[in-house]
Order: sequence, then C-alpha cells, then structure tokens
Amino acid sequence: MTWVILTGRQNDLDQVATPHKIITNRDYLAHPALFRGQRPKVINLSNNYGYQSRGYYASLLAGSRGHKVIPTVETMIDLSERKLYDHALPELELALNKCRKDLGGAFPQKVCIFFGIGPSRIWDRFAKLLFDWFRAPALEVRITDGAEWASIRKIGFHPLARMTEEEEKRFLQCLETYTNREWRDTKGRTPARYTFATLVDPHEELPPSEISSLRYWAKIAEKMGVEIEPITKKDLAKLANYDALFIRETTSISNHTYRFARRAQQEGMPVIDDPLSMIRCTNKVYLNELMTYNKVPVPPTVMIAGTSDLEVAAQALGFPLVLKIPDSSFSRGVKKCATFEELKTLATEWLEDSDLLIAQKFIPTEYDWRVGVLGGQPLFAVHYLMAKKHWQIVNHKANGKPDQGGIKTFTLKEAPTHVVDTAVKAARCIGDGLYGVDLKETRDGVFVIEVNDNPNLDHGWEDSGEKDEVWVRLTQWFLERLDRQGR
Repeated sequence: MTWVILTGRQNDLDQVATPHKIITNRDYLAHPALFRGQRPKVINLSNNYGYQSRGYYASLLAGSRGHKVIPTVETMIDLSERKLYDHALPELELALNKCRKDLGGAFPQKVCIFFGIGPSRIWDRFAKLLFDWFRAPALEVRITDGAEWASIRKIGFHPLARMTEEEEKRFLQCLETYTNREWRDTKGRTPARYTFATLVDPHEELPPSEISSLRYWAKIAEKMGVEIEPITKKDLAKLANYDALFIRETTSISNHTYRFARRAQQEGMPVIDDPLSMIRCTNKVYLNELMTYNKVPVPPTVMIAGTSDLEVAAQALGFPLVLKIPDSSFSRGVKKCATFEELKTLATEWLEDSDLLIAQKFIPTEYDWRVGVLGGQPLFAVHYLMAKKHWQIVNHKANGKPDQGGIKTFTLKEAPTHVVDTAVKAARCIGDGLYGVDLKETRDGVFVIEVNDNPNLDHGWEDSGEKDEVWVRLTQWFLERLDRQGR
C-alpha cells in the first residue's frame, strides 16, 4: 500500500519522521502523472485548505486521479463555516460531555484530535465520533465549559505550521497508528415517507427548471404515488420531513444549495444533486483532469498556475483560445482571448481570486450537443444553439440581460451513437445522478466541454424528444433508491 503525504512547504515535515513519501502540494498539482498506475492513499497536510487554494486543489484533483485522500473537499467545505457543521454538534457535544467525570470535572479550552485519536484514552469516544463526522488529519476543537454542560465553540483544522513541538510529536505517533489500520466509511441513515421536496427560487433569472415544468412533473409523479412539494432556502429545518430532494436552483458549493444537499445526504435521502457531484462538476480544473484520466476526449488544455504558464498556453493552443475560471456556470467566467495581451490581462485579473485557471483550444461550432444522463443512462439529447452573433449559448450582455440561443430537439435514437456514448462515459465518471453533458461534434471527433450537475430540464424543451418518459424515469430514479433502503 502506498501512502503519500502532501505538505504546503518542503520543510513542513522532515522526511525521516515517517516512512511514507512526502511531497509538496505544488509538486503534486504540477505532475498529474505521478503515481500513475497506482492507487495511493493521500494525506493532505497543507497549511491552507481555503476554497481554491493549493491545499483545496490537491484534494480535489486527488479524486480525479483515482487517489483516496483525507481531508476531502467536502470536509474542507463543511468546516469552513460553523453553520455548515451545526447539525453535527448535538451528537458531538453529547459524546464530549460523557468525558467530564474522567477529566476531573472540567474541560480544557481546546483539544487537538489527530486521525481520530485524542491526547489520552479518556477522549476515545469523542475523538472517534469527531473523525467519523470530519475525516481530517488534525482538528482543533475549542470548548466552552459551563457549570453542567460543555459546548463546542468551534471546530477547525490544526495545520502543521501551528503545532507545538509536543503536538507534532503526538501527531506523528497518531499518523503511524492511522496508516497501519483500515480505511473506513461512515454510514448513512434512511428516510421515512414518499414525498419529494423540490428546492426552487421563484425569482431566479435562469433557473434549471421553470415552475411550470415542475408542476408538470408533479402531475406525472402523482400517478406513481409520489407527491412533489416545492421548498425554498428558508425550509432547511423541515427537510427531514421529506423522502427525497431534487434541487432546481443553480447550484454552488458556497451557498445554501450545497447545505441542502449535504443535509439530505446526512438524512439518508436520495438527492439530485448530491454534494460530491456538485463539487466535481463545479470545478473545470477537476473535470478536465477527470476526463483525461478516464480517456474521455476533451479539447487540448493547459493548466495555468501563474503568469509564467501563459507562454506555454499560447504556444500549445494558439489564438484565439478560451480561458476559464474553474468555478463558473451559464457561460460566466469563460472568455475568449484573441491575443497574448488579452490573455495576460485577463489571467492576471482572475489569478487574484483563484490559484488555478485553465486555457483550452477554441473550437467554433454552430451548436453544442447537450445529452442528459440519469443513473448512468441517456435521458435526452438536444442541440443548444449559439446566442445570436455570439460564440456561446448564453451571451451575458453589459445591460445584465442574458441572451440565450435556441434549441433543436432529437429523440435518443436520432442522436449520433458516438455522441451519446461519449456523454454517458463522461457522466459515469462523475456519479450516478442527473447530469447534462455538453459536447462539440467536429470533423476531428467529439469533445466533451463540460459535465453539468444541475442541467436544464423543462417541459417542451429537453423532454421534447422522449416526452413523458423523461419525467417517469426521473421519478423512478428516486423510487428505486428508496426501495433499496427497504421502504
């Protein structure tokens, strides 16, 4: 078994301190061929796990390379704000307070847990539970001790750079213990009733499904014994009252849609989109590496980690080329650069907010194929036509009003087999949910542009080819998963 330890800096951890391979997260990101043909277990000890930092990307891209990693980006996001882990506190505080007697009646202001191991056996129950919730190498828990009840004020990462000499010594002992035992997964829970919640924002300008389309789905689902009920972002507290969740707002891991998905998953509810699909599809850097790793054709691409990479991109791709912010949707954060000067200006601006960008060869077409894939099988196929006098399907004008191109519909039998098969292969790399795969069909072959976790699905549009079968299969997807849970 190969263990790989990632650090933020070369001198963060002495190579003689552990028998495992130690490299910096920068080297790991820059060399995707490292450990090719192996399936290492990666321990990410970066000093910064912030969104779009190198530490974040190291865990994100580990998944695309087939490497198991802790912490995952899900854990990073969960611990980024207290409101994202509030749901875990009641259970954790109950376990914490069971330690009171053995600790002599009082709690320290903070405790450090390394790989689910506390500073003494007294902490065993709490430390193991904390690690089940948040699989991270080093966590710091800040405690407020009341007269009868201790509460958790904050849970956060405890990087190597902040460890005392004594803490680092204990950390290395825990690292040795951890790498000698099995990798475990947490267990989910099962839901209770067959009522599906549909998360919507009635005021969203470009929703993935119109309210009228969801009402149409509700009529079909009703015949299958399922009630569809719309909910909004204010309804997180009552989410557990439902059987399943279908998110029909534009998703983002930085807003309430991700919290809803995580809560649904924690409640054992089938959910579209699931949190992992959100994370994977949201980031174009991850998608490009994942597709390449799985031999799914994508446009020629260059990863940009700094302005020094711009010459490489220009030489490899030529002009015009397309520059993309990793986290973007509806054609936002995607710009065409006609010259090196345009590329340098735009990349310099965008690199202030993201450590990585991607540049891709510009492939002009009159339309993009959009193939919907559900549960690993094709669901619909359409052409999304380019916006008028524009190279994208959505033109975000200066006045703020988006201009969308039209749509041409097909049955799945009418769509080219090689287009549909490529889309299905790409979607299966992401997961088992609902995805919209965008592809360009050229004389040189088919290229996957991106995989969307939150694809448009509207009555009279995407369902025109397969008709009501689209909505029947959507409902059945949820029902099959509920049946597997013993309902």
